[in-house]
Amino acid sequence: MERFRETYAKINLKNIRENVLKIILKYNMYKYYFGVVKADSYGHFDNKVIKSIIDGGVNYLCVSSLEEALIIREEFKEIPILCLGVIKPKYIDICIINNISVTIVSEEYLDSILELNIKNEKLKKLKLHIKLDTGMNRLGIKDEIELKNTFNKIKKHSLFVEGIFTHICSASNKEYTKQQFTKFENLINCIDISKVKIIHVPNSETLSSYNKLEYVNGCRLGIIMYGFTKDKTLNLKSTFSVYSSVVQIKKIKKGEYVGYDSTYKASEDEIIGIVQIGYADGIIRKNTGRSVFVNNKEYKIIGNICMDMLMIKIDKDVKLYDEVAIFKDVKHIEEVSKYLDTIPYEVMCNITKRVKREYEI
Repeated sequence: MERFRETYAKINLKNIRENVLKIILKYNMYKYYFGVVKADSYGHFDNKVIKSIIDGGVNYLCVSSLEEALIIREEFKEIPILCLGVIKPKYIDICIINNISVTIVSEEYLDSILELNIKNEKLKKLKLHIKLDTGMNRLGIKDEIELKNTFNKIKKHSLFVEGIFTHICSASNKEYTKQQFTKFENLINCIDISKVKIIHVPNSETLSSYNKLEYVNGCRLGIIMYGFTKDKTLNLKSTFSVYSSVVQIKKIKKGEYVGYDSTYKASEDEIIGIVQIGYADGIIRKNTGRSVFVNNKEYKIIGNICMDMLMIKIDKDVKLYDEVAIFKDVKHIEEVSKYLDTIPYEVMCNITKRVKREYEI
């Protein structure tokens, strides 16, 4: 559909593909590279993004729900897809039919799958990845006895454990991360993993901050694919930017108010620009006070952000219908994240579907 509102997100497919190539080239000691494409590839949207990730060298995909997996499977028939979230047992049949790998998060969850009226020959086609909780205390098995019981039941029913993994929750905390590594190693040592095909531990930050663990052959690439990493030697490029435009310019007098609830009062005669983007597009009201860019020059958002519009304090250099960079690049998104006391993931995922994505090849 044609874009009628000058508000859009620009997605650079070439940069995504090149970023993945660079990452795999540098961290080439793994056999399995999982591309984490949940939440519409962190707000990037569209299967074009997934194709770029695959073209870059990723050979497995991760999603958070069966819905996400099935949308991807419609176009990408062969690449393995792992659902990191919990799929209700009654939908396991759909996973088998569509070759969706399932995460086993507990013995109880495995029992509920085994209780289904699915013929064992059919159930043997299901790929299982056992999730171990090594310190995040979210999903996963954290107890040795539960892990042994789960693994023995899987073995008893001749089911296929394709993978075993954990999630590092705070890679910047070296002491705690090393504790997670140790916990993971202790857990897998209590079962026979000799026939487990994939052991995957590193996520984006862990990959770039720690040496490869000897027994690990898989890593999960998430936000690093989109240019966010502490490893600046990779020279990754920005892939996500958001733009809108100035739809009206007006002069206001000293003492006049701007926006809902009169939270901004002009301290002098000022020029303001009305920009066609707001909190319904994902620019939440906490963005007030931070910078946007017009013609590469910084301007501040003023007043309460509206549902469909926001206001910026400008000067005579700004003209009607000039483009406004709401998110300019990786550096700018990181600055916005700090300003909002959050992380780049949330900033990008907040951009709603009504902001049209445009793709650069």
